[in-house]
Amino acid sequence: MSNTYHQQNQQAWDLTAIHKYAADVEHDVAFIRAGQTNLLPAEIALLQPIVSSCQRVIHLQCSHGLDALSLWQMGAREVIGVDISAEMLALAQQKSDQLGAPARWVHADILATPHDLDATADLVYTGKGALPWMMDLAAWATVVARLLKPGGCFYLFEGHPLNWVWEPAASDFRLRRDGGTYFASDPRVNRTFPAAVVTRAISDDAAAPQSIEHQWTLAQVMTALIDAGLTLRRFEEYPTHFWPEFDDIPAADHDRLPHTFALLMTKDAAAMQVVRQR
Repeated sequence: MSNTYHQQNQQAWDLTAIHKYAADVEHDVAFIRAGQTNLLPAEIALLQPIVSSCQRVIHLQCSHGLDALSLWQMGAREVIGVDISAEMLALAQQKSDQLGAPARWVHADILATPHDLDATADLVYTGKGALPWMMDLAAWATVVARLLKPGGCFYLFEGHPLNWVWEPAASDFRLRRDGGTYFASDPRVNRTFPAAVVTRAISDDAAAPQSIEHQWTLAQVMTALIDAGLTLRRFEEYPTHFWPEFDDIPAADHDRLPHTFALLMTKDAAAMQVVRQR
């Protein structure tokens, strides 16, 4: 079922690339040329010492490439982006061509990331809304581990799963009307982004592809990665967002709760030996 949902989401993200991000190519190229970055201060604080010595960074679910190109600008010698949306990757290719960036864009379901990339990454990077579109967390964590060189780092910056329970259109923190829970075990139809873009792009609601999302608890994310052989080095939570959400809630109330988190993990020989012995 995970592949079915992934392919369904691919249609939604292709439409989002065409109807939202295609107009941003020239802006994004100028943005990177001007020395700007799409990485957030919390990301830069943990990544700067790592990226400056990376020969290869692989960005899983790289979307239209702006974060991957920001990692190149930070000092990575080469960036490789992997994404299920061909339309998103076409935008990323336009940007890297104009910038002359050493970038490669791979069209694949993340769970089928090509094996010629195995054990080649000094850093695997992902997040900012990536995980809810991944339907098999254990398989995803296995891909992360196989892509990393021994001693390589994995960095995840993601929306906090507690956000899953709150009603996004409310003026205070209240539980979602559609029954979202922190411990939800089933995927659900997305009704915010990219759903709003898809709805505007297609006049016939019956023909509009639904995007399906799945929230994962912090424990599920960390356990999957540890089971895949990675070692936790850093875990942080933040009151800040990476995209507009809960805009009608006063900032003083908003900042009392975590809305994003970060994981920094490494692929260590001892941990991988334990995995192989299971």
